[in-house]
Amino acid sequence: MPLGTDTLPGTDSLTSPAFLADAPRFLFFTGKGGVGKTSIACASAIRLAEGGASVLLVSTDPASNVGQVFGVTIGNTVTRIDAVPGLAALEIDPEQAVQQYRERIVGPVRGLLPAAEVASIEEQLSGACTTEIASFNEFTDLLTDAAWTAAYDHIVFDTAPTGHTIRLLQLPGDWTDFLTTGKGDPSCLGPLSGLEKQRAVYAQAVDALGDPERTRLVLVARAQQSTLAEAARTHGELAAIGMSRQYLVVNGVLPGENADPLAAAIRRRERRALDARDPALAALPTGYLPLMAANMVGLPALRSLLPRDGTAVGMDSAAELLTSGPDAPVHRGNSSDAAQLGAVGLSTLVDQIAADDHGLVMLMGKGGVGKTTMAAAVAVALAERGFAVHLTTTDPAAHLTDTLDGELTNLEVSRIDPAVEIKRYTEHVLATKGARLDEQGLAMFREDLRSPCTEEIAVFQAFSRVTREARNKFVVLDTAPTGHTLLLLDATGSYHREVARQMGTTMHFVTPMMKLQDPAQTKVLLVTLAETTPVLEAAGLQEDLRRAGIEPWAWIVNNSIAAAAPTSPLLQRRAANELPEIDAVHRYAARTIVVPLLAVEPIGIPALAGLSGR
Repeated sequence: MPLGTDTLPGTDSLTSPAFLADAPRFLFFTGKGGVGKTSIACASAIRLAEGGASVLLVSTDPASNVGQVFGVTIGNTVTRIDAVPGLAALEIDPEQAVQQYRERIVGPVRGLLPAAEVASIEEQLSGACTTEIASFNEFTDLLTDAAWTAAYDHIVFDTAPTGHTIRLLQLPGDWTDFLTTGKGDPSCLGPLSGLEKQRAVYAQAVDALGDPERTRLVLVARAQQSTLAEAARTHGELAAIGMSRQYLVVNGVLPGENADPLAAAIRRRERRALDARDPALAALPTGYLPLMAANMVGLPALRSLLPRDGTAVGMDSAAELLTSGPDAPVHRGNSSDAAQLGAVGLSTLVDQIAADDHGLVMLMGKGGVGKTTMAAAVAVALAERGFAVHLTTTDPAAHLTDTLDGELTNLEVSRIDPAVEIKRYTEHVLATKGARLDEQGLAMFREDLRSPCTEEIAVFQAFSRVTREARNKFVVLDTAPTGHTLLLLDATGSYHREVARQMGTTMHFVTPMMKLQDPAQTKVLLVTLAETTPVLEAAGLQEDLRRAGIEPWAWIVNNSIAAAAPTSPLLQRRAANELPEIDAVHRYAARTIVVPLLAVEPIGIPALAGLSGR
């Protein structure tokens, strides 16, 4: 049913949220970055614990800020939250998990095999597939070891395992024999070499994930097209592998009617996004949470998100939430004050990029921060300055053509389509390496090529082709969300190390990683929102890039309410909360640009050109 004055079917009152009713042992909260899944997971854990249950809250997010939310240091050991009797928390550290996983495999052969072979094994275990398996390895005990978790009635996970991870765990069980006979050359050789030892445990874990009596998945989204599309994709991917007991929570819906044009435009956008969501998503039991004035940090704020006393801040439906409660307009902020939030404007940033005449411009950041829009705006601004520009994306959820909504001289637009690249790569390896295999070996090889690691290799090859174009034009690359971006860079780094090892010091060579490390050839722009979690994750991404020898060139704070000078009291309080985050960005960044939240979405070339002041 389209949104209107009627209550939507399948919604629930947030004073008694359906996703917590008769809660099973395991609850998973997942969604795009910045949608509030950590806040909702923490609020749910508090509510269950204060209802008398014993609860363990577990974060598997590489950029976890659960400790910051509660104001305590947690880390990789179970830590009691003293302010909430019955609640404990644990943050799984992916880097530590990878180190332990790698050492468990490599340790027994170190000293027995030549150093070069040990180094080769370690290299095979350096990819993102290994990171996901190692992290999953850490919480399989939580799903399968009843004795270890007997003290807890509920285990609440902030971030569910991805379909990528579960798909990898479901690869055939007889890889060991295949590899031992020397027939195998799979793309996931490193992770698989450690998979066999715990295959029975993994099978129990996958069974637990697919059992609706034990596990419930809560998809978290905002009333935005991109996050709802991501939720729909996740819903289908995980339902296909057995996680069918799913709920949807739409977080941060702007309540009330008032005279503020910005607030009215946001509500219209949210209504359209909810009306247009995927039918499979609309059929899920759904609850709505309003946009809160304060950041969800500290127990009072978390308790207010899911109150127990019946004084609802939530509504039964999006229709009720979108039409309730007028806000009185107040004095509008000064636009010159808003302009001072950024050191330079987007137009000045593009002028500085244009001074090099060519090069690779990469936009990175969490999902949902507006990388596609910013990439399109930069590409349009460069093309309007007369430069040849190739705008492309590695993000499977990006819609560059929809954002541009038109054509422009000098601007070429493409998409690195994982499906196309996988098909190209698969056909090539089957015609070469696969030609040597017998019927059984070929069947297993085909199975391996359906694993997620194949996408990593195939997309990397396409990425390498695109970077070569930056020698004589501008290539603007809209990357996938942070996890996928690091996967891509990890593949690039692995390739660089392998080339360096093979070439030695006698020959000159240039790899894609070397191009990324050279600011004269590549400029990395980190895109974030003026919110705690996106800023923290962007800062973590900056550290990861620096460890790889890549220095981010600038930060873009997108969709800033503070820079838009709203009149709505709620939005003004949100704007005030942005200022410390923008100050933090200034400390992190060499250059900072603040782009205001617009009443009209920047879709179409004229609107995108307007973002850069032209």
